[in-house]
Amino acid sequence: MVPYLTTALTGPLLELEKRLLDAQPTIEHWFRQQWKEQAAPFYTSVDIRNSGFKLAPVDTNLFPGGFNNLNPEFMSLSIHAAMGAVEKICPDAQRLLLIPENHTRNTFYLQNVAVLAHILRQTGLIVRIGTLIPEITQPTTLELPAGGRLTLEPLVRKGDRVGLEGFDPCAVLLNNDLSAGVPDILKGIEQTIMPPLHAGWATRRKSRHFAAYQHVA
Repeated sequence: MVPYLTTALTGPLLELEKRLLDAQPTIEHWFRQQWKEQAAPFYTSVDIRNSGFKLAPVDTNLFPGGFNNLNPEFMSLSIHAAMGAVEKICPDAQRLLLIPENHTRNTFYLQNVAVLAHILRQTGLIVRIGTLIPEITQPTTLELPAGGRLTLEPLVRKGDRVGLEGFDPCAVLLNNDLSAGVPDILKGIEQTIMPPLHAGWATRRKSRHFAAYQHVA
């Protein structure tokens, strides 16, 4: 059977949407005040449960995927948001190293990485993609399901800096949740790394997330 919403839920859903739209100035003001007091993560996604009469965030991901699912009409907004995040966290960055998950067989995830890299390049950054996969010892180009290609390159450590062969980035952006632990090649580097290594799932606990949410709510 295909799940569907019954007619009885139509009213509450529309009412909930109306309440959010009516309160938009108040909501936006609250967020602006919070950004002044708290450092926002470079990027994040939130899983939201909709019960028809209320919305509840149930999980926060500091290493979000799904950039390939963004509405193309919102691409300019995504680029503008990325520019603001880069200027706030690493204003002098010119070259960015993007490190994704080791999901080379998940072509839809790779499409997500390609879109993320495209957004970042549109901000004026030079973006290249490094990989933690030990089997990749030279630049490797992968075909993407929506067309196009993605090139992964092995990481190179030189002193307290990490980069690629012939590429010394100003900053490192992780799209890898480090659930397997922090790799030695990233420990102690002097470049700005976003999100910070301690935000990975090797050290972060969901219970702390819910405690923080309870405090805010």
